[in-house]
Parts: sequence; C-alpha cells; structure tokens
Amino acid sequence: MDGEAKGVGLDCPLVVYAQWGCKPHLTKRLFKYSIVQMQTRPSHGYDRLTVEPLAGALGAEVFGLDFSKPMDAQTIAEIKRAFNEHLVIFFRDQEASDDDLARFARYFGELAVLPPHRQKPGSLPALLVIDKQPQDNLVFGWEWHSDTTHLETPPLGSVLAARLLPPVGGDTLFANQYLAYDTLSEGMKRMLGPLKAVHSNGRILSTLEADDVLPPGEGFGSKLTNLSAVHPVVRTHPDTGKKALFVNTLHTERFQDMSIAESTPLLRFLYEHSTRPEFTCRFRWRAGSIAFWDNRCCQHLALDDYPGQRRLMHRVQVRGNRPV
Repeated sequence: MDGEAKGVGLDCPLVVYAQWGCKPHLTKRLFKYSIVQMQTRPSHGYDRLTVEPLAGALGAEVFGLDFSKPMDAQTIAEIKRAFNEHLVIFFRDQEASDDDLARFARYFGELAVLPPHRQKPGSLPALLVIDKQPQDNLVFGWEWHSDTTHLETPPLGSVLAARLLPPVGGDTLFANQYLAYDTLSEGMKRMLGPLKAVHSNGRILSTLEADDVLPPGEGFGSKLTNLSAVHPVVRTHPDTGKKALFVNTLHTERFQDMSIAESTPLLRFLYEHSTRPEFTCRFRWRAGSIAFWDNRCCQHLALDDYPGQRRLMHRVQVRGNRPV
C-alpha cells in the first residue's frame, strides 16, 4: 500500500511521539508502510502429511492424520514443522473425543489451566466448553485477540474442535503477527522495541457484565479487573526466533508507565494494522473440524454472524512460557 498509514502520525498527538524521540516533521516518512514480499510457505517435504496452504498470509489444512489414534515421533515432528511454518493448522473429518484432543495437545507441552471466566469446564479439568446458545447476545472471542494475555504465562497455543455448528456462519479469522511487525516502518520498530504493555481482564469482565460488546477501549481500568500482566509489545518466538507484534484489542490496556489516554492513539493504530485483511485467513468450520493455532504469533476472531443459532466448541490449550 502506497501513501501514509491511515490513523498514524496525523491522527495521533505529536507530543506522544515526541516523548518517544520521534521528530514531528518526520511523521509522514516514519509511518509509511514498509511492504514485505510475502514468501510462499512450503507445502512440500512432508513424508507423513499432506499440507495445503489456505491463504497467502498464514494457515494450512493438514491431511493424513487420525486424532483418535496415538501419533509417532516423525508424525509429531512434521506437525510441529507445519505449525511453525503456517502459524495455524486445520484438520478435517476427525472423530476426536475430548481425551483425543488432550492427548494431541500434550505432544506440544503441558495442558494449560482453564482461564477464569463464565464458560464451563468439560469432561476434563483442562477442557473448556464454549457453548453459544441461541438466546445469547455475546459470541465467545468476539473481537481480535490472542488468548488470555492478561496471564503471566499465556498459552503456547489452542486446540479447538467443532461439536455443533450453525447451518451457516461462525467462521474464525486469524491474523499473522510476524507480518504485522515486519511491515512496520523502521522508525516504528525502534520505538516499539523497548516498550512493554499492561494486559488485563477488565474489558472481558466488563463486557460479560454488560452482556454486550463495549465500544473500543472501554472497560479497561474497571473495578472488575482482577488479573493483569506486563508483556513486551514485540515478542520473540522461542522456536522460530522471529519477532511478532504482541498487543490486542481485548486484553491490552495501556503501555507500562503510561496512562490509558496517553496509550490509546498508538495502540489503536497497532490494533488496526495488526489485523489488516492481507495478514489474515478465514476458516470455515465443518463437522469434525479441528484448529490448532500458535498464540504467540497470531490473533484470532470468532465471527458473530449466526444470531439465534447454537455453536458448541471444545478447547484445550498448551501451557506457554513468559513472553520475551
């Protein structure tokens, strides 16, 4: 995209940038997008699996697996490779029990404990039941986010299985946060490099109490907030060594040592930038579909386009490490 980055520099108070060392007269040059050529992600070189990329930015469907059976070391190694290369991988036509989901997740680490919110646990202590009833106003995962970044150690990734789906609608979108970082200007990268952000569950809990989606930015600093954590704005993936943008609309409250009002202009730009359409893929669920995404380098959003319908999903998560 040519021209100025919408919403940056011209829309943000220059005093905010000045305190980070940016000169006002350079804003137009600093905030032009640096377009990075999206390399074709490999789909060859697998012996046990067939891997078919779903979109240019991220996502691939993986064939040749049966979740109901244990997997050998070579198969697991190929799944890990596909996971690192494509950020989110999808499996079709699986007859996987809750125990099967948990066994699969354990190939990648310990199971994460359930986050504290209104959804109910399932048949296993680490299994989350996400049950959107026809009368519910809210859809779980209603805006762009990485899972539970208000925790000190957010999950490595999530394994989500479709149990009951509406006739149409209910797709999930994913966004590549490597690309979100890579396409920032060099000036913006230098600015963000040392910054940390406060993540909290205030917006989530305020939204649940209101039973309606709050306007952007509202709910943070709420008296309901009871969990928060500080993470780098740019994190380094422990397996790939790549840098990824690590802020999101649902959890990121403000920059550390700054107020919400001071933080909002730049955060708003980062939220919009990180979910640009060309950074995303869209997955259409079918009966027997399973998704496994990397919470460290991609965001996701559950579409709210099936009013009056039920959607039942089961999820387990893999325990992660502190972002660095």
